[in-house]
Amino acid sequence: MVKRRINIALDGPSGSGKSTLAKNLARELGFVYIDTGALYRTVGLFVAEHGFEPGDAAGAVSVLSHTKITMRLIDGGGKVFLGTREIGGEIRTPEMSRYASDVSKVPEVREFLLETQREIARENDVVMDGRDIGTVILPKAQVKIFVTASPEARAERRYKELVEKGEKTTYEEVLADMLWRDKNDSSREIAPCVPAKDAVVLDNSKLGIKETVDAALEIFHKKVGA
Repeated sequence: MVKRRINIALDGPSGSGKSTLAKNLARELGFVYIDTGALYRTVGLFVAEHGFEPGDAAGAVSVLSHTKITMRLIDGGGKVFLGTREIGGEIRTPEMSRYASDVSKVPEVREFLLETQREIARENDVVMDGRDIGTVILPKAQVKIFVTASPEARAERRYKELVEKGEKTTYEEVLADMLWRDKNDSSREIAPCVPAKDAVVLDNSKLGIKETVDAALEIFHKKVGA
């Protein structure tokens, strides 16, 4: 009998800290961390590099046949490659956030990436974060957590992160982008960013990283045991 792998689905809006939580949770449990947002950001990057605007769905579809995105499991985490090129910080800018949000609404893009994500989850114990993991990608995940925080708290975190990376932006710009993306992601017809019916909502507005990880571990152990 093939052992069923344990899947943890972490969903939530931009800047909620779900990626940081996912990385730490995977490390604590010895699971593989899969950053699905990086996959969509990489498609967005490829679309941008071909000269298309963020909302150009036809443009996004036109480049898919030329897009080769792979995720290699290195040191327990997923490293994204566009062809032979390893993708890094260039997909973490506010501009790429907009591209990722828009291309993720295109059915052909979602279908393009869907099976890649599910295949990894079938073969490994994983922590996967995104915006529709518990509702669409891994609907049978044993543990589903919807991580959230106030827009102000999320914008402050993202602003500090960008400044540390040398990006030139302001808190006001980041907050405006955050509010725009919240509305865009939660109201879209295809895979909106909303909690799965069986997800546990974890608000970490006033929690630090360790406190958030501890809260998630408590949820995990209640769901699947020690």
